[in-house]
Parts: sequence; C-alpha cells; structure tokens
Amino acid sequence: MTISEWLQLLGMQLKETPLLQWIGVAAAVAEVLLARSNKIWLYPAGIITTAITTYILFHAGLYAESLLNVYYFVMTIYGWWNWGKQSGRPVVVAFSSRKEWQTALAITLSSLGILYVVLKFYTPSGVPLWDAWVSATAWAGMWLLARRKVENWIFLNISNAFAIPLLIKKELPLYALLTVFLFIVAIQGYFRWKNIIRQNQAKTAV
Repeated sequence: MTISEWLQLLGMQLKETPLLQWIGVAAAVAEVLLARSNKIWLYPAGIITTAITTYILFHAGLYAESLLNVYYFVMTIYGWWNWGKQSGRPVVVAFSSRKEWQTALAITLSSLGILYVVLKFYTPSGVPLWDAWVSATAWAGMWLLARRKVENWIFLNISNAFAIPLLIKKELPLYALLTVFLFIVAIQGYFRWKNIIRQNQAKTAV
C-alpha cells in the first residue's frame, strides 16, 4: 500500500470513527499533557480515559490492552492518592532507585509471561505476544508514573512504539494517531521532569 492510499484509508476510517472514541481520545490528550506538566489533575482525566478505552479495546479484540486499562484505573486511583500528601509529605519527581528499576523490570517480564499465556490459550486474540508486550511495558510505566519517577516515560514510550502499528492493524486509526502524539509528549515529559529535578536540586543547594 502506498502512502497516498494509506492516508486515504486513514481519512475514511476517521470519518467513520464513533463519537465515543473522540471523547476518549480528547480525555487521553488532556491526561498526558497534564502529566507532562507534572499536574495532579491528570488523574481525573485518566479515569474518564480508562473507562472509555477499556470498552473500545475489548470490542476491538485487544484483550490485554483492555485489561491494561483496568490496571490503569487502579493505578490512577493509587497515583492520585500518592501524588497528594502522604504522611504529610508530597511525593516529588525523582529518578528511580535500583530497587524501583528492578521492580519495574519484574512487572514487565512477569506480566508479559502471564498475559501471553492467557491471550494465547484462553482468548481468540490473533496477536497475543504483541498485545502482551505493549501492555506489559505500559504496566511498569504506570507504576513508575504513580510514584512520580522520571523513568516512567521510558517504559511508556516503549509501549507506545509497539502500540502504534498494532492499533493500525486493528483498524483503530484515531487511537494510532493518539499514540503517536503520546510518543512525542512522552519524550518532552522525560526531559521536562529531568529539568524539574535539576531545579529542585538548585533550590536545595541555595
């Protein structure tokens, strides 16, 4: 398929995209922009996003990503609480410790294995490994985001990179375009959060 043919197909698919998908995408855009800016209001937007996206992905046959959004919902509630005052002290942006890196990798590998087995043998999924990998890396990224760790952007962007062609394959062009946007914003978020750490360190040194 040529680029012009692909763009024509994309345009046709976008015209046929239901209103519910547009609402879900709008909420997701708001969520990621608030996350990049380190604003706690990303979590109310996230609740709307996960509710809509779970429904849409399940009906598209992306069962792991649908389950991922249920996990997103749980982590959204946890993150909203954790970003507030915990024991009287707000959680600040920081780099992950070695233990947190190990935990994130453990989340990725364990969830990859579990999701693949479930999708391969207990669902009609045609892309079990692909779907499982996208979800597993995002699970780790959301855990780090809830703990306000810079490295969340790395894991989330690994997920985004693999999700884009998967969503195109499943004829969800609006969500594919959204994921391209999320990929770009995640790069910006990574460097913005690193800058926040430098600014905080400079204030502490004064």
